[in-house]
Amino acid sequence: MQIRVEKGDILEKEADVVIVGCLEGERVKGGALKDVDDALDGQISELLTAGDFKGKHNTAIAIQTLGHMAAKRVVVVGLGKKKALTVEHIRQAVGMGVRKAKRYRAESMALVLVGAGAGEQDVMAVAQAATEAVFLAAYEYDVWKKKDEDAKELQTATIVEKQAGRINRATQGMKLGIVMAEGALHARRLVNEPGQTMRPRNLKEDAERIANLSKHVSVTIYNQEEARKMGMEAFLAVAQGSDEEPYFIHLRYTPKKAAQVSVALVGKGITYDSGGLSLKPSDAMKTMKMDMGGAAAVLGVFSVIDRIAPTVEVHGMIATCENMPSGKAYRPGDIVRAKNGLSIEIDNTDAEGRVTLADSLSFAVEQKPNAIVDMATLTGACMIALGEEIVGLMSNNAKLSKKVFDASNESGEEFWELPLFNGYDKLIESKVADVKNVGSRWGGALTAGLFLRKFVNDIPWVHLDIAGPAFAERHYLSYVPLGGTGVPVRTILQFLRSYR
Repeated sequence: MQIRVEKGDILEKEADVVIVGCLEGERVKGGALKDVDDALDGQISELLTAGDFKGKHNTAIAIQTLGHMAAKRVVVVGLGKKKALTVEHIRQAVGMGVRKAKRYRAESMALVLVGAGAGEQDVMAVAQAATEAVFLAAYEYDVWKKKDEDAKELQTATIVEKQAGRINRATQGMKLGIVMAEGALHARRLVNEPGQTMRPRNLKEDAERIANLSKHVSVTIYNQEEARKMGMEAFLAVAQGSDEEPYFIHLRYTPKKAAQVSVALVGKGITYDSGGLSLKPSDAMKTMKMDMGGAAAVLGVFSVIDRIAPTVEVHGMIATCENMPSGKAYRPGDIVRAKNGLSIEIDNTDAEGRVTLADSLSFAVEQKPNAIVDMATLTGACMIALGEEIVGLMSNNAKLSKKVFDASNESGEEFWELPLFNGYDKLIESKVADVKNVGSRWGGALTAGLFLRKFVNDIPWVHLDIAGPAFAERHYLSYVPLGGTGVPVRTILQFLRSYR
């Protein structure tokens, strides 16, 4: 799909659908909404007066123009109360408009800078959010479906703006929105692929493809034997139950100017998780192709990192393998040694992600970064605590966690901080090793975070448990379809843009 910004009048723009915004509880006063209302002989005002449409958040209504405008239909999206309006509300509203346009099989769409007029939101931020919403809401994973020859897809979107003084900032926002959305969509595509076509080798190939297409990204791939020589016994213990070759992937972005600061991004890369010998119930396995959501996020970031051009060096680490049951699989009661020398008692083979991350984090520490951020579909316990839509954040450094939170506020991705309560360290004490890989039944997300903390030394570190929001099993946001979501790619890109 293509998107552009152009100066013009929305009434004169030929398109299948035009999107305009409406604040809740306010009459049609001016701007694009009034222009459209006047062209449609006051239909929008009539709907507001009758109460058939109130402009509430997450609502939309479609009106046929019947030749009164160049466009075929107008979709009016609700922005909610002005005092509560945020850029994320605008992102959701535009997403709602895109979904309406798709129902009408629209191939072309035009929109104004929804919320930048009466809503008084920043023009560049609105253009970025609207662009992200267009791409993210238009996406569908239909690779395996039989093609409908009569199907129509959204091909073009145009942000139309009357004021010449706004065009430059709107264009900047649009360009940034494209990059953010494409990074998230890259991650979505990886997560949505089924296990038979998204194996460790496929993640490896994707990393190689990214490096080949980039001027500033390089990649080093370590095979099983090389990982063994590096002391990655924990990662390889998880991998040994599968016939698939495991790989350790190290991506590196080097900015144009030599950087004195570096960030390490670590992603959990379990391409399919059966639970191993601690076998999951069959229903719990159905979505386990998404257990590499953290790795997909790292690759999504690196797929567009040249275009956001952070001024810091960025490392990406992924230990990728399958967790499968077999006669070779690691067992409950086994003891494995991580790269940093700590021994791990395996209490449950279905807590495998943290075992692989032990080696990934240890490798990250060896790169001597100024900050580490790991992303992992780690615990069902985090979903019990926070639900399906919120990322659980844990950190050993308040300044770093604030930077990540600030980035999440800009991206619209929901984060919530959970405590690394030192008192729960005793729950992962082992009688036969330095640590065991699970604690008690209670506080499972927290003990997982405490386990990971043992492998980052004193380096500022943020752990993101994305088990819930990495994969949508129900519709909860207008721009998030079922399946892979791309969380937290846009947050990490925003974080890297501002990190110093």
